[in-house]
Amino acid sequence: MEQFSRRDAMAGMTAAGVLFSAPAFAANPVIPEATIAARKHAPVIPKKVNQLYNLKPTVDQPNDMQFAPNGELWILDQKDPNAVFTIDPKSGKVLSSVVTESIHGSGITYGNNAWFITSTKVVTGNPSTLKVDPKTGKTLKKWETPGFGIYGNYLTRERKPGELPLESGGHGVKWAGKGQYWLATPAGGKLYLINAEAGTIARTIQAPTIRTHGIALDGDHIWCVGSDEAEIYKLQMSDGAIVAKIVLDKVNDPSVHGLDIKDGVLWYCDAAKGWVCNLT
Repeated sequence: MEQFSRRDAMAGMTAAGVLFSAPAFAANPVIPEATIAARKHAPVIPKKVNQLYNLKPTVDQPNDMQFAPNGELWILDQKDPNAVFTIDPKSGKVLSSVVTESIHGSGITYGNNAWFITSTKVVTGNPSTLKVDPKTGKTLKKWETPGFGIYGNYLTRERKPGELPLESGGHGVKWAGKGQYWLATPAGGKLYLINAEAGTIARTIQAPTIRTHGIALDGDHIWCVGSDEAEIYKLQMSDGAIVAKIVLDKVNDPSVHGLDIKDGVLWYCDAAKGWVCNLT
């Protein structure tokens, strides 16, 4: 519990507008027993997985997605150097691409006329969130991602010479409006509402599981991917309470990583095999 309280203390200091460099946490976040129980017993919303098209080999590891204001679909490729591909969501045709400066990117959203991209890894320093020019891919601003750390499989790995640091940063990110975005950082065990231009924490809610991934905003609710469980949880935005879930078939359905919602329909991408799917 001491590790958990240190996370909360850091979040509180950052929420107060204090930005500082902290050592990485090297432990899985504590998910409360009540949250685990709520996750297991949440009502299941039946959905059919529709495999729309496969983006390989052009987009090798589609790790997150964001619908553009004009209805086109942006796909963030996790394979370095991370490019954002603009595709036609009906056909999957690649229309254009822009290389960014993120590394192992896991999340993309759009607000204030810019992309906000989570660079899960970095060469030096700590995992960062980047404000990116959509026309050039250049980083306009960056700041340390809250809740970054070493968790999951990385806890048993030993960093070898020449490899990237083991620390992992943010995954899913979605624009919330009013100059803020929501962010899922697995090592932090929270979903963070971030003041976009400052990178500071406005508030947090409890994450439903450890390996959170893509998120999508749906009115007063947040859909949040639990990649290890192959489930998507519907959370109350106010307090993180789990109100429902969608359960995928781990064997037959593409893996779920990135997420977005369009006209009430959830879409997801599979970084492992390249699929783009929606749920009806």
